[in-house]
Amino acid sequence: MKSLLSLLKAAPARALEPEIDPQLFRRIRLQTLLSMSLSYALFYVCRLSFNVVKPALVSQDILSPSELGMIGSALFFTYAIGKLVNGFLADHANVRRFMMLGLALSALVNACMGSTTNAVILTLAWGINGWAQSMGVGPCVVSLARWYGDRERGTYYGFWSIAHNLGEALTYVAVAAVVVTWGWQYGYWLATAMGLLGIVLVFAFMADSPESEGFAPVNSKPALEIKGTVTSVAAIQWLLLKSPALWLLALASCLMYVGRYAVNSWGVFFLENAKHYDTLTASTLISVASICGIAGTGLSGLISDRFFAGRRHGLAVVFGVMNAGGLALFLYGPAGHYWMDVLSMVIFGSSLGALLCFLGGLMAVDIAGKAAAGAALGMIGIVSYIGAAAGEMLTGVIIQRGTTLSATGIKLYDFNTLSQLWVGAAIGSVLLTCLLSWVARRPRRPSSLAALPANT
Repeated sequence: MKSLLSLLKAAPARALEPEIDPQLFRRIRLQTLLSMSLSYALFYVCRLSFNVVKPALVSQDILSPSELGMIGSALFFTYAIGKLVNGFLADHANVRRFMMLGLALSALVNACMGSTTNAVILTLAWGINGWAQSMGVGPCVVSLARWYGDRERGTYYGFWSIAHNLGEALTYVAVAAVVVTWGWQYGYWLATAMGLLGIVLVFAFMADSPESEGFAPVNSKPALEIKGTVTSVAAIQWLLLKSPALWLLALASCLMYVGRYAVNSWGVFFLENAKHYDTLTASTLISVASICGIAGTGLSGLISDRFFAGRRHGLAVVFGVMNAGGLALFLYGPAGHYWMDVLSMVIFGSSLGALLCFLGGLMAVDIAGKAAAGAALGMIGIVSYIGAAAGEMLTGVIIQRGTTLSATGIKLYDFNTLSQLWVGAAIGSVLLTCLLSWVARRPRRPSSLAALPANT
């Protein structure tokens, strides 16, 4: 254990050079951004592979919907706890090594998932995968805080966040095609291979921090102050736990994640059984949301930096309304209207991409600053994924209870209650974001955590 902790500690800085080569700095920073973004996309493939194989497991009577909900929720619960713990650790760690370890563990779990159909073993394994997955996002956000200053962080955070959408699109196209062609086991094994590829990318191209490469630290706003005194990282992390603004942001993100994983986890199942698409067509429709999310994610940080001076609350409300509307169209739109379903995924995906950037991380980093970016992401993460886990379990139970058999023995599903749950969560997220905007404008006490810095 001692050797593992020492391995994950931040790399010691080389002696700072008297003159920094700007071109070299930009090259290392760019390759770090690209490698960790691509690798994080492959983290997502190792996380979402289970969602693609769900219909096959149900149709072949291997697992029931309630068992699928139990397995899926195991990842969310461990991911939520792990995101908090590993977010705090990432502030002190060598983020390059941290990511490699997490991705290796996640790839190994995917290999195991294709080797058994025992629900208990699958639940335990997928829970381990949740912890492994939590070792990805914290290091990425800490790396962004280390390499980019306040005036540009939103732009590059948005670019990095595209990795979510790339990973989702890759899963719902490549993994789905493999499952349809060769069977559900091969979907897991493809995810394993992609996880190993991500390890190679991190090892070859990602740098831990400017200091570890011999550069001076990137200019950023100073650590949060208490009564004019700069505090330690640990003290700032403690103050974050008492920030009303951060908790409101976490709750808004929590409800947004219910809708997010409703579509990611059960969207293919819903389209097959409510609108009668085949597996490949249903997966392709879900991938539309992921592809469109690339634009929403990539542009949201840039737009907020360039045109709104880093103030993101109003934009978050607008995107939240779009998200709820797109989800309602997806669920309540009549069957047999393919292009309406495409439109719903365009609206839902593009707005979700922006919300993942804002509610899911960037606004938390704005609150915490450079010194405690990992801790802030951890707090957002644990609340968000508790919501996702609860939504996953409720979804499985609701589907199970709403299942009936036709006269010919075909399973029929009632999605009405489920639709109300998913859309209601999206609307609740919008209302909490509006409340967060009000809290952000209250006068701040100088002796407490700066609830929202001026640039939020």
